Amino acid sequence: MAKKLKQKRVLPGFGLSMGYTVIYLSLIILIPLAVLFLKASTLSLKEFWDTVTDPRVVASYKLTIYTSFVAAIINAVFGTLIAWVLVRYEFFGKRIIDAAVDLPFALPTAVAGIALTTIYAPNGWIGHYFDAMGMKVAYTPLGIMIALTFIGLPFVVRSVQPILQDLNHQYEEAASTLGANPVQIFFKIIFPAIFPAILTGFALAFARALGEYGSVVFISGNMPMKTEIVPLLIITKLEQFNYAGAAAIASVMLVFSFILLFVINVWQWKTTKKQQLT
Repeated sequence: MAKKLKQKRVLPGFGLSMGYTVIYLSLIILIPLAVLFLKASTLSLKEFWDTVTDPRVVASYKLTIYTSFVAAIINAVFGTLIAWVLVRYEFFGKRIIDAAVDLPFALPTAVAGIALTTIYAPNGWIGHYFDAMGMKVAYTPLGIMIALTFIGLPFVVRSVQPILQDLNHQYEEAASTLGANPVQIFFKIIFPAIFPAILTGFALAFARALGEYGSVVFISGNMPMKTEIVPLLIITKLEQFNYAGAAAIASVMLVFSFILLFVINVWQWKTTKKQQLT
């Protein structure tokens, strides 16, 4: 009986590479986050609770989470549509539009905030039309949503686009041959395949929006209890040299973001596994 050779499942150099990975992640991510929680722990339990449940802080939590969620939903819908157009159609200026999708990554967020404020202010190029209809965009939650939608769009487009490019058209052609209409083809064949990518883009856009500061600080108006976001409140605490209070508020948002990403990743894993089994 021939002796079976034991197959190596680990590439050579795994131990060294893993060591560098752990050290790098520790220096860049784990240690700074640990220091954040250590700084927050300098507060007593009562001081911590009073800080994170202050009405002004709670109002900023609600505003930040609400506007971030709505912006991520908008990006999930229209980001998928943009990815579809870029993959499925050929038209003049396609490369320009494809490159423009990444502009929020390259543009400094403060510059984006100033530009959006200039455009959507009551006397701005677009804002004055809304003002004539009695609607106010800048210095309202609506303005915050617009800014968060702007910075989150690339996450959805770049998550969905490669999946659409690799999608096999034979399944669509077979379904069409069997009598399926375009709506049935999309929801029965295409959407299940791209849904995990849409979910990933949504999670990334949502998490990015929760911590956004530069593009929002100008257009929000920064009115306490109305348009004050959590990152601005953290900066305010730091300017007041209340480092422990800033760390406490930041730790709450960090835990919330981690739980959100964890839940979505588990959901995405289960969805992908289910698709593979079927």
